[in-house]
Amino acid sequence: MPRLLARLAMFLMLVCGVWPATAADPVLEIGSRRELFVDSHLIESLKDARRSLHHPTPRELAIVHDAPWEGAGSGYHSVMHDGERYRLYYRGTVLGVENGRLKTGREVYCYAESRDGITFTKPELGLHDINGSKQNNVIWTGVGTHNFAPFLDTRADCPKESRFKALGGVASQGGLFAFHSADGIHWSLMRDQPVVTDGAFDSQNLAFWDATAGVYRAYFRTFTGGITTGNVWKPEGFRAIRTATSHDFLKWEHETDLTYKDSPAEHLYTNQIAPYFRAPHLLIGFPTRYIERGWSDSMRALPELALREQRAAAHLRYGTALTEGLLMASRNGVHFERWNEAFLRPGPERPGTWLYGHQFIAWHAVETASSLPGAPPEMSLYALEGSWHGKGNSLRRYTLRLDGFVSINAPLSGGEFVTPPLTFTGDKLTLNFATSAAGDIRVELQDLARQPYPGFSLEDCPPLFGDTLNRPVTWKSGGNLSHLIGQPVRLRFVLRDADLYALRFVSP
Repeated sequence: MPRLLARLAMFLMLVCGVWPATAADPVLEIGSRRELFVDSHLIESLKDARRSLHHPTPRELAIVHDAPWEGAGSGYHSVMHDGERYRLYYRGTVLGVENGRLKTGREVYCYAESRDGITFTKPELGLHDINGSKQNNVIWTGVGTHNFAPFLDTRADCPKESRFKALGGVASQGGLFAFHSADGIHWSLMRDQPVVTDGAFDSQNLAFWDATAGVYRAYFRTFTGGITTGNVWKPEGFRAIRTATSHDFLKWEHETDLTYKDSPAEHLYTNQIAPYFRAPHLLIGFPTRYIERGWSDSMRALPELALREQRAAAHLRYGTALTEGLLMASRNGVHFERWNEAFLRPGPERPGTWLYGHQFIAWHAVETASSLPGAPPEMSLYALEGSWHGKGNSLRRYTLRLDGFVSINAPLSGGEFVTPPLTFTGDKLTLNFATSAAGDIRVELQDLARQPYPGFSLEDCPPLFGDTLNRPVTWKSGGNLSHLIGQPVRLRFVLRDADLYALRFVSP
């Protein structure tokens, strides 16, 4: 009888379009956005299932920084996909230790490009005289060269002469300066004074247009403690990240430090935050975790001990600090869910790895073709290795499936998860998932009373199996969900030996 009454109530609400609204059941509006599980936004409950962090796969070297104006201190890379080419920006400079003293050289900002995002070439641009020659790929040598970070401005009414923008600068120069360019090669200051002045800035500071919020966002280096006296920043506490917003890229306001869910205080060197290109309402960052481990048997067992001791002779941290890439995500640009486990570990021990400067991830991920014939596209990320010694260092490419940062995973014995109530637009539910040959996924659509809609129960859903970026879910009655558009729905997923990466409601 209770089940019959619940079904009758559900039928009346469906016919009348009236649904109870309670504080206990807030309803999420996801429209037709692609939703990932990189945060816990769409997870109400998990049973015998878990969120699983995935790790990029190392591939070939994308570029080697061995030109005389580049060197072993090359870094702070920015990557963007612009039409038929991929653009790569990075700082070139010498870095090393000689006779117990740190050795650095002139800083220049360089440009490379690629047609496939796999290997990059350095065009001779003829713009700047370096060591008596303009046969180089240098695009900028002025203020802000330490950490110049370009991006492609996607704002709809952006003037053509400002199609590319950048922030760059350090505290000794007064802060961050604003730059713009029509072609991404020829750059100029938007004004002579810095646009952000309160911060440490000795990192890769960046900005982008956030179409979801309708503002420019900037993310830059600060410390959890410390004061600014004139142009001198006196850091204390942990390396941290600060953000600000702007409507014109010149006046920045609402400065605030980032906050995190269930993460310890630790040094975050870079931030690498940007809208994820397949779900731009999600801001995803690849911050670099910096940790000083000191000398130990394990430290001495790491690669190239003699070179490590040489660096440590100038400063202990040069020889014994380690870095790796993390993953975090936000929906408001300030509060982030950060995975405390490493996203990009230092990996197998080999020359040029397990050192300070290793695995700094470039800003940001881009889509590239798969190396497997007939396979769908994938993501490419790029990370630094081999710094400090020799004539240069390198940027290695890594790959990850599209949307593949985090999955809902369950073993063959089965598991399930349920979303909070949500509303959607679109008449089909599509999934990005992977199963084993024996595994599968089934989906149930529930009402606010947690009862399945007629025709959309678990028993009505044929098991989905395979490995695909975009598979429609069907039930015995088909897959058309148009009659449920705008109605609160809970999604119940039952998985066996499967990973679910993303979901989306779509229209033909």
